[in-house]
Formats: sequence, structure tokens, C-alpha cells
Amino acid sequence: MTVSKTRSSFYRRLYVAYLIDSGLADSVPALTRATGMPRRTAQDTLAALADLDIVCDFEQAPGERHRTGRHVIRDWGPIDPGWVAQHHDHLRRVLGYPEPSTDAG
Repeated sequence: MTVSKTRSSFYRRLYVAYLIDSGLADSVPALTRATGMPRRTAQDTLAALADLDIVCDFEQAPGERHRTGRHVIRDWGPIDPGWVAQHHDHLRRVLGYPEPSTDAG
């Protein structure tokens, strides 16, 4: 199945938001492990969530430095998180990502 760059970008954003919201991958290193995407792509995708009006904040871990913490979805904007949760496996397969492990580490 050939997917346009526009669709794959949209799906990638939805899937990353799902991974964060579900706790499967809530940091850049965890996203790279869960998807195989390069670090820079993960960072760019996190920044691009705002283009969909998805509010994703970084929570600094108490007492930690050097941006140690996790990302949290505060608001899905116009996106239905139930639909994304229901279709996450389709999004993952279209993007060619492996099945996520339950280890969010």
C-alpha cells in the first residue's frame, strides 16, 4: 500500500500522540525504540502535534535535570482519541512500525 507523504505525516502524528497518551512511549528515546524512527523525526513529530491542535507538554521529573521526564497529551483538540485508540494498529501497520512493547521505559 502506497501512502502519500501528507497521509503518512498525519498518521505518524496520530500514532505518536496515541503512544504518549497510552503510556507506551512518553519520551523521545521511548518513541525511537517503539517506532524505529530517528531521534530528530521523533522530536519534529512531537513539535508538529500542535499543527493538529493536540496539546502535548513535557513534564520535568522532580529533582532531575537535563530534560529528564515525560511528555503528556493535555488536549486532543479536534481529534477523537477514541478513534485513534481503536485504529492505532492500522496506523502502525501503514507506517511500518513494529508492535509496541508494554515496557514504556
